[in-house]
Amino acid sequence: MKGRTTRIPKILPVVVGKIFLRWIFTKADLLFFIYRVFWYAFNTRSSMDSSVDFFESLIDEDGRFAELNCQEPSQRGQRRRTNTVRVRPLNQAENINNGGGLSLSPPHTISQRETGTQVSQCYSGPPSPCGSTSSTPSPTISPAHPPGTATLDPNWQATKPTVRERNAAMFNNQLMADITFVVGGLGHTQVIPAHKYVLATGSSVFYAMFYGGLAECKQEIEVPDVEPSAFLTLLKYLYCDEIQLEADTVLSTLYVAKKYIVPHLARACVNYLETSLTAKNACLLLSQSRLFEEPELMQRCWEVIDAQAEMALTSEGFVDIDVSTLESVLARETLNCKEINLFEAALAWAHGECLRRDIDVTPANKRAMLGSAIYLIRFPTMTLEEFANSAAQLGILTPQETIDIFLHFTASSKPILSYPVKARAGLKAQICHRFQSCAYRSNQWRYRGRCDSIQFCVDKRIFVVGFGLYGSSNGAADYNVKIELKRLGRVLAEHNTKFFSDGSSNTFHVYFENPIQIEPECFYTASAILDGSELSYFGQEGLSEVYMGTVTFQFHCSSESTNGTGVQGGQIPELIYYGPTVNTTMANTNTNED
Repeated sequence: MKGRTTRIPKILPVVVGKIFLRWIFTKADLLFFIYRVFWYAFNTRSSMDSSVDFFESLIDEDGRFAELNCQEPSQRGQRRRTNTVRVRPLNQAENINNGGGLSLSPPHTISQRETGTQVSQCYSGPPSPCGSTSSTPSPTISPAHPPGTATLDPNWQATKPTVRERNAAMFNNQLMADITFVVGGLGHTQVIPAHKYVLATGSSVFYAMFYGGLAECKQEIEVPDVEPSAFLTLLKYLYCDEIQLEADTVLSTLYVAKKYIVPHLARACVNYLETSLTAKNACLLLSQSRLFEEPELMQRCWEVIDAQAEMALTSEGFVDIDVSTLESVLARETLNCKEINLFEAALAWAHGECLRRDIDVTPANKRAMLGSAIYLIRFPTMTLEEFANSAAQLGILTPQETIDIFLHFTASSKPILSYPVKARAGLKAQICHRFQSCAYRSNQWRYRGRCDSIQFCVDKRIFVVGFGLYGSSNGAADYNVKIELKRLGRVLAEHNTKFFSDGSSNTFHVYFENPIQIEPECFYTASAILDGSELSYFGQEGLSEVYMGTVTFQFHCSSESTNGTGVQGGQIPELIYYGPTVNTTMANTNTNED
């Protein structure tokens, strides 16, 4: 019909509008993407480094993932670019000595399968006592990746299949951190983020600190008595079940393990110290083991100090021990050294103490620093020549003390002294016999510059003093002999000496200048080159294993032996050594006798 118009129902625009709005909302991501493309196309910006960088910026410029990465959205524009690798700037809490930190050699990792723990030992210089106030910052742990980078990926959890890996990603990471530690002394502090739950499950001290009746309410805790590197080693163990020990910080790590009652870490530190124990650091480690109440480590230190006393007393670390440890050393009955060596070591300690207290180094001040410890030195057991040329002339003793000691040496009626007059017992050498019998024949055993060698290993630490050797089977004779001790082809000690053989089948002992430390479960080569009478006795019915009560010796043939010596027969019938005895005691007695 003409003139008639079609009327649109009022409800139709509403329906169409709803459909359009629904379509708009379902295509929001697409519209947002198009908007970003146009915005970047017409906005003046510095050029992108790559297409990957461009598209990442499209979806992340608004900061929707910034919170996951522990950043403010405004920080996204500050990212540095190296080719296509994007690096997030590290804040102070995440920076572990990057830029100026001490470079360390890669750690040697030992996997402990029974506990799932990895122990990494980074060998460097000699250990220093914990709590050192040295002006040089201590080396810190340098992880393979900067902290926090493990969680940069928004879906980082999916890439870590085990609880251990996910937990390790939180180590020294600001992500979800609910506590912060300010670790280190004044001027050498480091801010370290942590997570209360992880710490509390690994340490009863942390549990009491965060969840106990007197729980800390602060979000930042100061720990001024702990080195940052040691604290990070503790956290590394709690988060990752990994122990990374360094010679420079192992003592401070032991301190922090004791402080927060983490016994497995403390045990690992003690084991590390025991394996690195030598005469050069034994006195310093003894002082620290007394402080940390580690009796097993103390016993190991005493074993080394007793056997290698002269080397231990002249070590650099001796002057840094505390006065209580000094008194224990001076009172030690089993020290294997001359008394003059002890006196000189005590003077060196007193000299160092004067410097530490910033007072003049004079004989009177040295005597004052020694205090009652001087009465533990056994001056009357020195030789008259040693006393007259040393102690009597240094001004440490009073004139009356000097006269009385001289009278003790020379007079038949001896004065009463304030110093012990009985010599130290020292260590008793033990002898390992490896042959059950000996023999001689008309055409054996001959020497013409050839080497007799035997390999051996032990199951406990000992100190080889020398060898027992067979002598002439054709009457009395003199011998020149060169003895050596090697490990992995490296000469540990050698000595050229002489001995007289009376023509009997007895062994004759020759000694090194100083005892040599022998580590357990390692093979060493004992060698001797004799020059003298052509014919001598030789051992037979040799033993491949000898049990000495507390130490077991195992013997193997040596490729260096060119004169016929082996396990079953030959030369070097005895190894002379210091070692643990059945009734080992720590004799620290001070005896004053007339």
